[in-house]
Amino acid sequence: MGQSLNRVYVHIIFSTKHRANLIDKNIENDLYDYLGGICKGMECYPVQIGGYRNHVHLLCLLSKKINITELLENIKKRSSKWIKTKGVQYSNFYWQNGYGIFSVQYSTLDRVIYYIKNQEDHHTKGKVVFKNEFRKLMIENEMEIDERYVWD
Repeated sequence: MGQSLNRVYVHIIFSTKHRANLIDKNIENDLYDYLGGICKGMECYPVQIGGYRNHVHLLCLLSKKINITELLENIKKRSSKWIKTKGVQYSNFYWQNGYGIFSVQYSTLDRVIYYIKNQEDHHTKGKVVFKNEFRKLMIENEMEIDERYVWD
């Protein structure tokens, strides 16, 4: 086969350092737009971005030109620098060191989009805390974590 084809959708999740509730209503939409712009600039086209107070979810189409580590490094570094320029209340903004990334089948995109769009309800009405949400996703994807190293 002479042509190289790919269509890899990924669901990326990471939190603020120590899960500090720094993503407020004043900044969240601009932050999600900024994260989307970083992804677009790296040819990893965003499908849906959302989150709640201390974490974000990004669903994007992964570029065949970029590796995951480079993508996450750029997203976190650039957005952290940017948000610190948005006011003194964000001067101590940092992302956690790690992340979770999961492949998404094309046939389940609508379900993942809905899940990301409804993060506020999920966390307020469902009273789900980020740690439990992340643990559940790890179990659903049959991934083991060492909790000594996940929660920074």
